Amino acid sequence: MTWKIADTQLQSRFIIGSSLYPSPQVMQKAIQSSGAEIVTVSLRRQAMEATNKNIFWQHLQELNVKLLPNTAGCYSVKEAVTTAQMAREVFGTHWIKLEVLGDEYNLQPHPIKLLEATKELIAQGFEIFPYTTDDLVIAEQLVESGCNILMPWAAPIGTGKGIINPYALNVLRQRLPDTVLIVDAGIGAPSHAAQAMEMGYDGALLNTAVAEAIDPVGMAKAFKLAIEAGRCAYDAGLIQQREMAKPSTPEIGKPFWHQ
Repeated sequence: MTWKIADTQLQSRFIIGSSLYPSPQVMQKAIQSSGAEIVTVSLRRQAMEATNKNIFWQHLQELNVKLLPNTAGCYSVKEAVTTAQMAREVFGTHWIKLEVLGDEYNLQPHPIKLLEATKELIAQGFEIFPYTTDDLVIAEQLVESGCNILMPWAAPIGTGKGIINPYALNVLRQRLPDTVLIVDAGIGAPSHAAQAMEMGYDGALLNTAVAEAIDPVGMAKAFKLAIEAGRCAYDAGLIQQREMAKPSTPEIGKPFWHQ
């Protein structure tokens, strides 16, 4: 079943990153295995690879996917805005995954700077995919500023801890029913992605869990299946948890034995 993000109809709800792979060839095969139609890419990575005959860029072009450039590594509003403007020129898209970091230890987004950069870039015609925490107030402020999409973390980037605060992510889904929510960062196992999808999240973005796996191609497929299963379960309607057991076999017509 197709779904819409920004101005694009998609089949896959898996957004995959393009860094950390052992080689461009493995990256290409993993992305193909994932079925993802959107791939995140760093402007800094593109600039670095330009000195190596642009092999990285060539492999991405062959995939025929939609690129989502990001402002990874930016710690100031000015740096993030400038990087976004450059990415629009390099990649030919008004989409930008906006990252404005506030802490070097856990790479947590800086909420005030993120909001400021968001407002500035929206005024310049960008479609913002903001990387944020699971804080409801900041999320609401981003939506009020014009964001149609939010990308709250499950856990700090690259930790693989999975969803450390299910309550907070559930609250975001309940309070922002009309906003596209993509869980981003901290996903370490396919089960983590499935959990987010079962909550009603619209998609999952991850990189490290695939790129640093022993078999990135196989892991990409595992995440693909988990994301599909989680969303299918959400659409089908999960049963409510109960405190008491409920028999699956009715009591009426229950066989009995004579002594």
